[in-house]
Amino acid sequence: MENYSLTLEILEGIYCVCKGLPHHLIDDILDKSNFFSLTKTCDEVSVVFNQSLIPDFEEAVYEKDWKVLKVVGPLDFALVGILSNISLLLKNAGISLFVISTYDTDYILVKESSLQQTICVLKEGGHIVRPL
Repeated sequence: MENYSLTLEILEGIYCVCKGLPHHLIDDILDKSNFFSLTKTCDEVSVVFNQSLIPDFEEAVYEKDWKVLKVVGPLDFALVGILSNISLLLKNAGISLFVISTYDTDYILVKESSLQQTICVLKEGGHIVRPL
């Protein structure tokens, strides 16, 4: 896919990536977080949610202060290079990212401290970035 422009929307809130939460806490957070992602593998259960909802559970591990950028979709499964284009732009700028893909679209998470630089880099790369 060459010469394309994506529109990304910045979701409200600050998010965390977490592992080690018990299921009853995950269920409670699911109902309260405006953005929520759960991934289960044979090794772990990772949860992304609004960090204002972090429960008092010391056994869990949290990576905090992420902002979420939604690639406006739905995206066709036949499209090639969407994530590679964004990740290459951010890589070249030294910006770390965490990606979540859904059926309809992709979500790019960057540290809150890198958000303004991320916006500039993506706009310079030909993309549109706007608040939700």
